[in-house]
Amino acid sequence: MAPSSSASSPSPAQLSRPVAHRKLSCCRRPRPVSPPQKKFRSMIEIMKVAKRVDLPPDSDGESGGDDGGDDVSGGEDYGVVVCEQCGSGERAEELLLCDECNKGFHMLCLRPIVVRVPIGTWHCPHCSADQHRTIKSFSQKKIVDFFRIQKESQMVVKCTSAQDIRKRRKRPLVFHKRRRRLLPFTPTEDPHRRLVQMASLASALTALNMEFSDELTYMPGMAPKSANRAKFESGGMQVLTKEDTETLEQCRAMYKRGECPPLMVVFDSREGYTVEADGPIKDLTIIAEYTGDVDYIRNRQEDDCDSMMTLLLARDPLRSLVICPDKRGNISRFINGINNHSPEGKKKQNLKCVRYSVNGACRVLLVALRDIAKGERLYYDYNGYEHEYPTHHFV
Repeated sequence: MAPSSSASSPSPAQLSRPVAHRKLSCCRRPRPVSPPQKKFRSMIEIMKVAKRVDLPPDSDGESGGDDGGDDVSGGEDYGVVVCEQCGSGERAEELLLCDECNKGFHMLCLRPIVVRVPIGTWHCPHCSADQHRTIKSFSQKKIVDFFRIQKESQMVVKCTSAQDIRKRRKRPLVFHKRRRRLLPFTPTEDPHRRLVQMASLASALTALNMEFSDELTYMPGMAPKSANRAKFESGGMQVLTKEDTETLEQCRAMYKRGECPPLMVVFDSREGYTVEADGPIKDLTIIAEYTGDVDYIRNRQEDDCDSMMTLLLARDPLRSLVICPDKRGNISRFINGINNHSPEGKKKQNLKCVRYSVNGACRVLLVALRDIAKGERLYYDYNGYEHEYPTHHFV
């Protein structure tokens, strides 16, 4: 049976339509189904159901973030940190922040001075465990052995003859007014108290793994003794008079038989080990000689020791010498130096550091600058450089 013409052939009206509009069922492709559009919530709807977050309180105990200020970090404003020692916020690059109390300290205001920025965590002297350091006890025998105290029978005491006394009395009074002599220190009369004083020094030296030495030492690999000559000093050096040399030797003899100056080494949480007067000390009294290992300054340019002292400033810089009390030294190692640049610093200074030529060799003496009362701490100017007393601290 043949198909009908109406079913097999299109009508004239269908032929008149454009080809694009013709219903060609055999060639139609299904339209792609697009995924439904996601509906995002507005910020207002999100904030309605979001949990509240409170910022941590600041140093004043008030919550940050709700006061309308510009600081939205909730943390401490480190831009206003000042040094707890001097009260200044200048030289921010030298301010160290304690990792425990967040207080600031200038590296030069700390005692001992911090010469470079510490690596890792750092705690200020107050938060450090050093403030709980105990003073080691020493028996009388240990003190005698530690300081190598000699008995009277082992000492060679030089007595002043009556002729020398008459010579001094014949000198004119003008001479005494023009130049005042150095005085020997007066030891504490109580022998038990002297043992306590020497025990405080022995404890401090032991804590720093140092040996006691009351003279300059010349170790292998460092500067030899022949390098310490006052004639190498640039511009010359004042010579210690014969009378003052005898006074210096008298002080050394007293120390050797256990008669020490009235001084106590104490530990302070801010200044570290420091020295206090344990009795009144008169003006121009010899406190101590600065001792330790002698080395060339050129070998100590990168040294971290904060208590090196200039011994010789030679015309040839390669011959300049420095005293290094990091392994051997005496009580001068713990006397603090100050940067005498302010009126307050000048009030604290009660010692002067003097470099002398003693028998042709350079020596450094710490001498009382004025009368010192009991309980007063000792300070000298480590940046001082005067034409008469050309000594300064080398850091």
